[in-house]
Amino acid sequence: MDVTKVSLIYQQLNKDNLHLLEEVYHQDVVFEDAAHRLEGWDELKRYFDSLYLNVELCQFDIKSQLQQDDVGFITWTMSLKHPKLQHGHTIYVNGVSHLKFSHQKVIYHRDYFDLGEMLYENIPVLGSVIRTIKRRLGE
Repeated sequence: MDVTKVSLIYQQLNKDNLHLLEEVYHQDVVFEDAAHRLEGWDELKRYFDSLYLNVELCQFDIKSQLQQDDVGFITWTMSLKHPKLQHGHTIYVNGVSHLKFSHQKVIYHRDYFDLGEMLYENIPVLGSVIRTIKRRLGE
């Protein structure tokens, strides 16, 4: 297992082929992102089932990948279309995945991305407040 195989699976992932993830993840996987920490394959499977049930589109455009021994990194842009975000329009989120492998499967997966870019800035009313704060911080 390597970052190339993980990248390929994520690029083809949709609600009809989530079973492909079982080929990638170790039973004792730890998955973290800006909003979650999940431990074990069963928790991760439930998370992905729920995620893909509620989104209209979730696609990953892989920008680069790097691996040394059992540690890898993937940079990506996620296209996400959710009926409750940005009035159902597609939003784009840039991120990086840090992966660790054990026994040819991903044992640790940490996604780094701006939760505001993905979520807070795309919720009605709250989004305009967050964008104003960010703009003022840049002055």
